[in-house]
Amino acid sequence: MTFDIAFTLLVVLGVVASLIHNRLPADAVMVGALLALLFGGVVTVPQALAGFANPGLITVALLYVVAAALRDTGAIYWLSHRLLGQPGSSGSAQARLLFPTALLSAFLNNTTVVAMMIPAVQEWAQRFRLSLSQLLMPLSFAAILGGTCTLIGTSTNLVVDGLWQQRGYTGFSVFELAWVGVPLMLAGSLFMLVFAPRLLRERQTPVAQAENAREYRVEMSVRDHSPLAGKTIQQAGLRNLSHGYLIEIERGAELYTAVGPERTIQAGDILTFVGAPECALELQRINGLVPAHGGAHKLSLFHHQRCLVEVVIGADFPELNQTVKNGKFRTRYQAAILSISREGQRLAGKVGETVLRVGDTLLLETGEDFVEQYRYQRDFLLVSPLRDSTPPDFARAPLAIVILVVMVSINLLGWLSVLEAAAMAVAGLLLSGCVSVNRARLSVSLNLQVLLVIGAAFGVGSAMESSGAASWLVQNLLGTGLPPPWLALVLIYLITTLFTEVITNNAAAVLMFPIAMGIAEQLGVSPLPFVFAIMFAASASFMTPLGYQTNLMVMGPGGYRFSDYLRLGVPLSLLAALVTLGLIPLVWPFYP
Repeated sequence: MTFDIAFTLLVVLGVVASLIHNRLPADAVMVGALLALLFGGVVTVPQALAGFANPGLITVALLYVVAAALRDTGAIYWLSHRLLGQPGSSGSAQARLLFPTALLSAFLNNTTVVAMMIPAVQEWAQRFRLSLSQLLMPLSFAAILGGTCTLIGTSTNLVVDGLWQQRGYTGFSVFELAWVGVPLMLAGSLFMLVFAPRLLRERQTPVAQAENAREYRVEMSVRDHSPLAGKTIQQAGLRNLSHGYLIEIERGAELYTAVGPERTIQAGDILTFVGAPECALELQRINGLVPAHGGAHKLSLFHHQRCLVEVVIGADFPELNQTVKNGKFRTRYQAAILSISREGQRLAGKVGETVLRVGDTLLLETGEDFVEQYRYQRDFLLVSPLRDSTPPDFARAPLAIVILVVMVSINLLGWLSVLEAAAMAVAGLLLSGCVSVNRARLSVSLNLQVLLVIGAAFGVGSAMESSGAASWLVQNLLGTGLPPPWLALVLIYLITTLFTEVITNNAAAVLMFPIAMGIAEQLGVSPLPFVFAIMFAASASFMTPLGYQTNLMVMGPGGYRFSDYLRLGVPLSLLAALVTLGLIPLVWPFYP
C-alpha cells in the first residue's frame, strides 16, 4: 500500500464518518475532503475542478430551473389536482396518489414534487376524510421509485451518467433505465397498495388523523383587562372549538387539569390547548387571548401583516440542537414559535426551553413574506403556509408542460443530449416568461449545496482511481479467487444501499463507481450491470427517514416514527433488490 492509497482511504473514511454523524454540512465535508486530497498531492488542480464542469452536474443545475418554472407556473398543482380527483375509498386514494407522483418524479426532481404535493395531499385528505398516515410515506416512496424510471428522475442518475461519460463512453438516453425502473416502480407501488394499510399503524381514526396529523400544544394567555376575564369556559366560547380543545389552566402556582365548562377564567391565566394547526388560528381570533410564550407581539409587524406558517427543520438549520431561546429564533427569522410537534406528537413544556432537532415541525406566527423568503432556503425542508393567498400563474402552466414534453422527446429521438435538451428547455422557459431570470438564478443558488457535493464528489472519485485506492479495494474484496459476476453484482448493490442509508446518495454513488468499474474489469465482464446497480441502489432508500430527503420531509406532517420506516421500508427494500438484481442481468448482460 502506497502513501497515496493510504491517504486517500483515510480521507474517504473521514468523509463517511462525518456524513454519518451529520455534524457538518455535506458540502463542507466533500469540499474539505477534495482540498485535503489536492494539498496532499493525490489529485492535480485540473482533476479537482473537472467535476464542476461535468455534464451531469450542469444538467442537474439546468433541471433545477425547469423545476422552478413548473412550480411557479403552477404546472405541478395543475397536474396533481386533475390526477388526484375524488377517491371512492382509501385504496383508490392511494392508487390516485402513487402513480401520478411517480409519473411527475420521473421528469422532475423528486424533492420538489414531494414539497409541492404535501400541502395538496393534506387538503385532499381533510376534504375526503382520509388518513394522512396512509398517504404521506407512500407519497415519498412513490417519488423515489418514479425517479428511477428515467435518467433525469434523480440527480444520482445524472451523476453516474457523468462519471460514465468521463471514461469516454456515450451518455445514456432519458429512458435507458426504464427497462428496470418501470417494473420496479409498478412492483413497489402495488406492494404499497396491498401492504401499506397493514404495515403502517393507524394511530388515530381516519377523521382525527386527517385533522390532527400534526398535533400541537398551543398555550394562550388571558391578557390584562381581557373581556374573557370573569367568564366561564362555556361563556367564553372555549368549550366547542372546531380544531382543538382546552386541556389545562395554569394560574400562578396552581394547575387545573380537569377543566369543566363552569370553570371561571381570570386575567393572567395560561390556557393550554391541543389540536390541529388551525386551532392556533381559531384562538387568535378570540379577543382577549394572546400567545403565552411565542413573543409574536415583539415582531415588527402590524396585525394584518401576520400569518401562520408550518416549517420542518432541516439538517442545515443553523441553531440545531440549541434551545429556542438560546438560538434567538425570533430575532433571526422575524417569526414567533407558537408550538412544536415532533414525530407527530405535541411537545410539552415552554417553547423557549425546547431543544430543536432535525425533523421538528414548528407552527410560526410571522410576516406574509416569510414563505417566499425561506421556502427555498435549506434551513427548512418544508415551508407551508396555512393560508396561501398568492396563486401561481396557471395561465402559463400548459406552456411549461409542453416545453417539458419537448425536452424529453428530442432526447428520446436522439436529436440532442440530455444536457443540450435541458439547456434548450431553460431557454424556452425564460423567453416565454414561465420563469424569470432572477428566479432561475435563485433556483440554482438555493441548491448550491447539492451542486457542491456533486462537483467535489467527482474529484474524490477521481482520487480513488488515480491513487490506486479503488484497485486496491477491488483486489482485497475479490481476494485470490474471482467470484461469479452475479455475486459481485449483489455485493455492489448491497454496499451501495448501506452507504445510501447512512450518507448522501450522490456521495455513495461516486464512491462506489470506481470500485464497481474495477470489479467489472477484473472479472472481464461488461461494466453496465454494475453501473446501473449503483444507480438503483443509491436511489432506493426506504428504511430510514435520514436516508433520503423526501423521507424526512413527510415525517413530521405524517406523524411518523422511526419504526414506521423500518416496518414498510425493509420489505420494500428487499422487493426492490429482488426486482433490480433479477432484471439487470437480463437487460444488460454480463457477456454482451
